[in-house]
Parts: sequence; structure tokens; C-alpha cells
Amino acid sequence: MTESSWKEKWTKEQIKVMLSEQFQAFWQLDPGIERTQLAEIERAAAPPHAVTISGLRRVGKSTLLAQLAHRLGENHFYYVNFEDDRLLGFQAEDANDLYQALLELFGERKVFVIDEVQNIPGWEHFVRRFLDMGFKFYITGSNASLLSRELGSRLTGRYVPVELFPFSFREFLEFRQLPFPDLNRPTTIDLARLQQSLDEYLHLGGIPDPLKYPELPLLRTLYDDVLYRDIATRYRIEEVRALKELAFYLMSNPTGQVSFNKLKDQFHLGSVNTIKNYIEYLENSWLIFTLNVYDYSIKRQQIAAKKIYPIDTGLARAIGFSFSPNTGKLRETAAFLALRRHTKEIYYYTTPTGYEVDFYLPESRQLIQVTQHLDNPATRERELRALTDAMHSLKIEKSLILTDANANPIEENGGTITIRSLAEWLLEDS
Repeated sequence: MTESSWKEKWTKEQIKVMLSEQFQAFWQLDPGIERTQLAEIERAAAPPHAVTISGLRRVGKSTLLAQLAHRLGENHFYYVNFEDDRLLGFQAEDANDLYQALLELFGERKVFVIDEVQNIPGWEHFVRRFLDMGFKFYITGSNASLLSRELGSRLTGRYVPVELFPFSFREFLEFRQLPFPDLNRPTTIDLARLQQSLDEYLHLGGIPDPLKYPELPLLRTLYDDVLYRDIATRYRIEEVRALKELAFYLMSNPTGQVSFNKLKDQFHLGSVNTIKNYIEYLENSWLIFTLNVYDYSIKRQQIAAKKIYPIDTGLARAIGFSFSPNTGKLRETAAFLALRRHTKEIYYYTTPTGYEVDFYLPESRQLIQVTQHLDNPATRERELRALTDAMHSLKIEKSLILTDANANPIEENGGTITIRSLAEWLLEDS
């Protein structure tokens, strides 16, 4: 197929019919529940930059674009889906012909909404050119041939990145049409229902299609697509067995600390760099996150053990070893994901005396510990000791424990430890 084959294959009228069909199908998409990131996208409307939407496969990027489109209005944007097989052979230099067809079909508009842009070689060139002409772009790309985290790097500073996660706890309640309690005056029944909803959220996760069609093995299909199509095929990995076993181990051990050297020996890979690369591929594909220890020495941060968190608790349960839906690992993962939606500056912290605190946010100087409950005296003592040691070491006066219920704050050595219900905190934080 030659570079000119696309515009030779279709007449202008056929191209206009194709674009009209795409637009109508997109406009009629069910926009679903309003995603939190919609407000973030709208805030990025003014700068003369492309907005790139990235995230795990099937997490709802196209649906988010549809929500944006309905805010823009039917007559204010162009829509192109480069996943359409009728656009096979389209090249970046064909953009002018495409724009001419859009202009004749819809009239003059200044906004492009583009799905699956990675299918066009050199797409960033025509996007940059049209940005210079005063157009606005909202772009998504799948992970198959272009990892979504690489979208923006192609635009060299001319973009605003937006990350789309699985449903937050609030979005999960909205999607499932579950009741929202009045947190200012909750009843005992309200709190019990909220806790039950949290257990469901931890068990099922927040990826839309598996929630909508629970009878289908969609989480497994999604996982296999990412592992084999996005990672193994793209990076031409020969040791697919080792990649599969490593990914399974990490998904089965959420919140656990991992050492690259130990993983190298465990999976019989000859190089620590291979382990680092495999974990980087898993992270770039949005299957996992890695968390560094907080240390003033960047070198010590890099060489210390990492903590691993999956992108979704439901996906972790579907893929990894089965564990109780009430386990503290899933609760800690849910808390991490809530924090990660707002900031990338998250660490775990180890005190000079060896106690570990789950999360430290240096920007807000916030220490957070997650535990299932504080009923056990030994558990209570351990969590309080870790926080008081960390507060003393970092010279912080306040910290937070997320657990099963609110409780009175604790005064320890001149500091205050607040105790919050994880369910209520997640609902407020969404």
C-alpha cells in the first residue's frame, strides 16, 4: 500500500459519508456517569495546547471524550476515530484533505476530538501544525502500538496531560446507583450500607465494562491484552513466561515491597535491568504503580525496595491469588489510588527505628496509615508507634489513620493523630 493510497481509494463524497457516520455514532454514545476528570479537561480548554487523555485500556477514555463533546455542543467540534478500517493507509500528510472534507461537511469549527490517534504515523506533526493555526485538540490513544503515557511526549511541551483512572468510590456508587449517605448526620444504617458498598468496591473494582457485564471474563481479557499485545509484542519479549509470572506475582501481592535483585533470582532472569524494564513496561501500561521510599538521598530512594500497587482492586483480585475482600491490602490500595488521582508525589516512609508508614506526601507534609481496624491492642500500638516515630523524625505535628470507623483523635508526644473511616474519606476525597 503506497502512501497516497488512502485518498486515491475514496472519493470526497465517500470520505464525507464516513466522517458523518463517525460523528453521529460518537454523538449518540451513552455518556454514562460524569467522570471527575471532566472538570480537569474543561479547565484545560483555554491554553493553546492539546489535551491528551491517558489511562488503562477500557477505562472509559472514549466515554470521557463523549462527555466533553456534549459540554462543547454538537456544532462546535470535529470528531475523527482513526480506529475505523476505512482510514487504513491514512498518512499525516493527508490531514489537509481530511480537514477540507470536515470543513465542507460541518462548516468551520476550531476543536478536534480524536480517538485512537496512534494509528497514524507521524500524527504529532499535523497536530502541532493545526495547533499553530489556532485549533484545539482533545486526543486519546490506546496502548497497543503507542503507550498512552507517551502521547504527550510526541508533542514536546504543547500538551496538557489528563490521567483517567478506574472509577473512584464516589463514581462507583453513582454507577451502581447506590445511595449516598449524609456524612454530616449519618445514621447507623447509613454507615453500615456505606461499609457494605466499600466492600463491594474493593471486591469488584472500578473498571466500567466488567461492572456492567459481570457474567463475562472481561478483566482477564483486559489483562491478557495488556500483557501480550501491549507489552510482549511491542517490546519483542522472548521470555514471555517470565513476564507473565512476574506480573502475576506483583498482582498477587498488592502493597508489598519488592527488591529487584530478589526478583531477578526468583524468576531466573540474568539481569536486574531486565526486571527493571519489565516492571517499567507494566507501569507504563497502567497495570501497576511503583512507590519509592522517602529519603533525602535520591540514590537511596532508587536502590531501596519499591512498593507495588495495582491500578484496580477488582483486577488484582481477578488475576492474582484470591484473598479476602476485607483484607487490609485492598484497603491500602484503594487509599493509594485515591491519593494518586491528585498527585504523583507519594512515598512510603521508614522511620529511623524501622517502623513503616504507608504514605508520606511531602508537598502537604501528610502522613497516612491504613489499617483494617484498631480493635486489636497490638495493632493499635504498632500503628501509633509508626506514626509518632515518623512525626518526630519529620517534625510533623499531625497525621492520619484510615480504618473502619471514625474515632476521637489521639494526642501523642505533642502531635495529633486523626482517625477516619476509610469509606467516608474515600467518598469525600473523590
